[in-house]
Amino acid sequence: MTDTVAPLCWHLGARDQRSWTQKRPEQIENHTSKQVSFDDEPLILVDEQGQAVGTRPKLDCHLGPGILHRAFSVFVFNSDDKVLLQQRSAEKMLWPSFWSNSCCSHPRYGEQEQEAVHRRIREELGIAVTRIKRYFDFEYRAAYKDIGCEWERCSVFSAFSDDPIKRNRSEIDAVRWVAINELSDLLMAEAENFTPWIKLEWQRLYPLLAAQRSD
Repeated sequence: MTDTVAPLCWHLGARDQRSWTQKRPEQIENHTSKQVSFDDEPLILVDEQGQAVGTRPKLDCHLGPGILHRAFSVFVFNSDDKVLLQQRSAEKMLWPSFWSNSCCSHPRYGEQEQEAVHRRIREELGIAVTRIKRYFDFEYRAAYKDIGCEWERCSVFSAFSDDPIKRNRSEIDAVRWVAINELSDLLMAEAENFTPWIKLEWQRLYPLLAAQRSD
């Protein structure tokens, strides 16, 4: 059974008649709906230096002004020089149906970051990744309406896979591969459709990737 990836329609307006509309549906091999996120799962709280200072339930960390906690964010690339984007589930409390990078989540207490990257990518995307590389970490805080907030100390990774995506429909509504050299324009043209963190991360990550490719 196959599941058709929903089209992305990035219309840039009269000044630029290019469209980011997906012209041919991509196919993924399978999907799952297994729940992998829970409001009571403990997140790792950190101080301004990124040192662990305790745990709190996930829901507590994201309500109101938020509580600073540890997170990670992954950009998955393939052999066609494309990067994987996901559309967050419409059921998400924060930024539902927004497009974001390949995978974002939180390490569990006692879990190494790369272990967490492998685990969460399997849970959300159903793929195995290689060439995991950590580029930087940073702190950001972003509020979503009057509902809650992301306040994270986030490690940013790249990874590689050519596996067919098996998205978890409890987490992801759609996926799309986008050319690496087109993503910056896409984020500028349709900024309101993307989560705050992908814009912050890509602005810093893309020059590092470009410099690495030119070496």
